[in-house]
Amino acid sequence: MSNKLFQGIIHQMRETIDRQIGVVDDSSVIIASSELARVGEVIENVGAEDFLVPDIFQVDDFTYKAFGGKPKNEYAVFVAGVDPEAQKYAKILAVSLNSVKQYYDEKYDRGNFIKNVILDNILPGDIYLKSHELHFDSDVSRVCMLIKITDRNDISAYDVLQNLFPDKNKDFIVNINETDIALVKEIKASIDEKDINKLASSIVDTLSSEFYTHSVVGIGTVVSSVKELARSFKEAQVALEVGNVFDTEKAVVNYNNLGIARLIYQLPTTVCEMFLREVFKKGSIDSLDRETLFTIQRFFENNLNVSETSRKLFVHRNTLVYRLEKIKKITGLDLREFEDAIVFKVALMVKRYLENI
Repeated sequence: MSNKLFQGIIHQMRETIDRQIGVVDDSSVIIASSELARVGEVIENVGAEDFLVPDIFQVDDFTYKAFGGKPKNEYAVFVAGVDPEAQKYAKILAVSLNSVKQYYDEKYDRGNFIKNVILDNILPGDIYLKSHELHFDSDVSRVCMLIKITDRNDISAYDVLQNLFPDKNKDFIVNINETDIALVKEIKASIDEKDINKLASSIVDTLSSEFYTHSVVGIGTVVSSVKELARSFKEAQVALEVGNVFDTEKAVVNYNNLGIARLIYQLPTTVCEMFLREVFKKGSIDSLDRETLFTIQRFFENNLNVSETSRKLFVHRNTLVYRLEKIKKITGLDLREFEDAIVFKVALMVKRYLENI
């Protein structure tokens, strides 16, 4: 938002409103004033908490009204005096300046444009026209990441991410809701997927180690056109949702690495339930105890290798064979056979999916 725009409006209104008026930002700095000498002055008695007040507030013989932002206001108008007339002027100014801000954001703000694109709030035919109007490079490679804050504290993750990616011509931080923040990052066309994953991991690590804020990151696919950003954003959403079901321990989930989990996630529940009934005709998977399920998990992790699995479980090889025979007797599936192992692995994932929807 241009401070000059606010100053221009305040300058026009100073003769109509025969009082000192102006605008202060959320860092308590005057950015526009009917008395030009005050621009740049810091108002010490106005703090960040004042910008959360939904109605007017009064400090040092001045009346203030915050405006212009979600989830928090970015600005406040001020009018000299604490009388009813000052309150009325403050409310009128706040409405007027907020309308001007919204118009300015919609017409000139690239961040707002990107938000409309990824949320599908702009017609496809208007995207290129708008990007041309904003002098926005529409045909470069970008990737969309969705950062979900899972454990909040007083630190603003949005502000942290803004500082991590300060180049506002190439990288865009977008507030989606109270817990979700989107990062649309310009990248080189030849970048390796591992580097994108490392970047996402560094975001998680920075938020956790320096600001004690826990998060998970979903990564969409790399796209080469601004029109495809909405797809990349939806893929990042799916990555988080699928990861929440199948890879609950992972802090970074890439859409390209979801594998069969993505397929299962897109299946109707009726098909999943029918599949489980067909696979476990002989006996239900629910009849397997926790120890047996843990054994199965380790067996899959060690590529169906009996000797290696028994070593990792600290059990005799014959003990593991006995457990596998027990599983075969209950379910009819021999996990030492590749095809049966595949069916059982998919069935476990389907069961987990049904339990988490």
